[in-house]
Amino acid sequence: MKPEQQRIAIAKACGWKWNAECDFAGRAFPECWTHDDYPMAFLPCDLPDYLNDLNAMHEAEKVLTPEQCDSYQHLLGMTVNRPWHATATQRAEVFLQTLNLWTP
Repeated sequence: MKPEQQRIAIAKACGWKWNAECDFAGRAFPECWTHDDYPMAFLPCDLPDYLNDLNAMHEAEKVLTPEQCDSYQHLLGMTVNRPWHATATQRAEVFLQTLNLWTP
């Protein structure tokens, strides 16, 4: 998957929604991302940078069920020797694999 495809897939898994038209404070935008937990985020550039930001991946990991967490931890351990040193990019790929959203 290309980086932007990964970022969008993770965002959707975390509850971000794509809206073709947005109206924010009376100002119309042609397109935007929205999230119920982040009502002030409304532009595409406001999506978290999951592939480069460990904090963003930490937030993404919170949406996993306990069973998915077990699978995620196992896959991450198979990807890197020391999972706690995994980069945001490595975590993002394993996150997508865990949710069966990864495409080569």
